[in-house]
Amino acid sequence: MPLVIRPRTDADLPVLGRALVEQQAASGYPHREPLPMAPEDFVARSGALATWTALLDDEPVGHVAVLPVRDPEVSLEPALSRLWMAGHGLPADRLAEIGVYFTATHVRGRGVGAALMRTALDHLAEHELAPCLDVIPTGSAVDLYRRTGWREVGRTRPAWLDADAPDVVAMVLPTGS
Repeated sequence: MPLVIRPRTDADLPVLGRALVEQQAASGYPHREPLPMAPEDFVARSGALATWTALLDDEPVGHVAVLPVRDPEVSLEPALSRLWMAGHGLPADRLAEIGVYFTATHVRGRGVGAALMRTALDHLAEHELAPCLDVIPTGSAVDLYRRTGWREVGRTRPAWLDADAPDVVAMVLPTGS
């Protein structure tokens, strides 16, 4: 069966939670080990603007979410909000974060991640929101983002970051990319 990207449902959460945990050793995402919550709760982030599941043979094999960027005055991570706002030159309400983005290890290299990212970016374009993300600079993720047009706008140390982890890289994708 072909790859299908559709809005995430609650029924997807158990399989996506297992895929998240399974891919963590290879990708380093999420950086927190153990997670401070059930994997399904990590995937089902409250307040998400939109979420999608990638399916191959009717099996959930990947996920992406679009999350609001909060004004630094009310954000849990004000430094990230400030970096993204400065990077785009826009207020927080014109930005959105791409997050909770992962694919199952067994489907890597099959275009699943690219299809999920394209879906999220298309959604942002339709809603005239500028794309932002943060990434821990381990593995190849930062280089992949740079190759696809994302630009680093700074680094910060969120409260949730482990003491031994490198600073988080804040990135923006210039609109029109």
